[in-house]
Order: sequence, then C-alpha cells, then structure tokens
Amino acid sequence: MSRIGKKPVQLPGKVQFTLNGDTIYVKGPKGNLERQLHPAVKLEINESVVNVKTDTSDKKKVALQGLYRALIANMVTGVTTGYERKLILSGIGYRAEAKGNNLTLNVGYSNPVNFTIPEGISVSVENNTQVILSGIDKEILGQVAANIRDIRPPEPYKGKGIMYADERIIRKAGKTAGKDK
Repeated sequence: MSRIGKKPVQLPGKVQFTLNGDTIYVKGPKGNLERQLHPAVKLEINESVVNVKTDTSDKKKVALQGLYRALIANMVTGVTTGYERKLILSGIGYRAEAKGNNLTLNVGYSNPVNFTIPEGISVSVENNTQVILSGIDKEILGQVAANIRDIRPPEPYKGKGIMYADERIIRKAGKTAGKDK
C-alpha cells in the first residue's frame, strides 16, 4: 500500500486547483502549471484538500497513486514558493556568465560552452563560480541542472568540475611514486 499516496495534499488559500477532463491545472502567485492525469488515478477535490484515489488491488495502480500525489504536491509547492538549485564550478579558471537566457561556461575546454536556458527557468551567477537556477517546475529545473552538470561532471581525483551545492564528491587517492616491488 502506498503511504505517500494516501496523504492529502493541502492547498494554500492563494492556489487555484482545477481538473478539466484528465488535465490538472494549478495556478498560484508564481505562475501556472498543468499535467495530464493517468486514467487509473482519480482525484477528490474538497475546498482546500486534494486526495488521490485508485484501485488498491493492483500494485502498479498503487504506485501511480503515490507518484501523482507527489507530482501534485510538487506543483502546489512550485506555484507558491518555487524551487532553486545551486551548481558550483570547482577548478582553476572555471567561471560562468549569464546573459539573458544564455549561460556561458568556461570549464577547461578550448572554447567556452554556451548553454541555452529554457523558458520558465531563471539563471543567475554569483562570484563567477556559483550558478543559481530557479523555477516553478521541479522536473524541468532538475533536468536543466543535470544537463549543465553533464558538461563537466566532477572528477574524483582533484574534485574539478560542475557539481551540485549539496553534492559530496568522494575523493580517490592518486598514484604513489617510488614504491618498491
């Protein structure tokens, strides 16, 4: 049984939640989000609470219940407070620059890497080495952060690369010279 799926989603007073056919619309002070609802999942909408219901005899449907409850909760959080993801550039000469919806990264390649930020995501750079991404859609924000990190993932020997601010890189010992066999 899905314990997450049984929990109700609380709707703050400034959030409008509507269900039109099989499309969920959530509107709040930060913006609007929409998502298609799976046919196996049903919603019960009260004044300030949304409950996700499904047939509990099938394991896949129970898993979908927990998934859609989490997705709806993320949508509500996104339109009220929004999400933020920080990336840190670690390495000598590594720096970033944001202009509009373009992010230019100098991360050890012969040419700078230009990355286009999609709509709905805003980017800012602090101290030339911290990239701060923010937006209301948690899924898109996480994917953009992962795509930026994939440009130069952190390596385990010196720790150079692009990493999440809360990420911990496990360091490896390098070669040792002069050992007798």
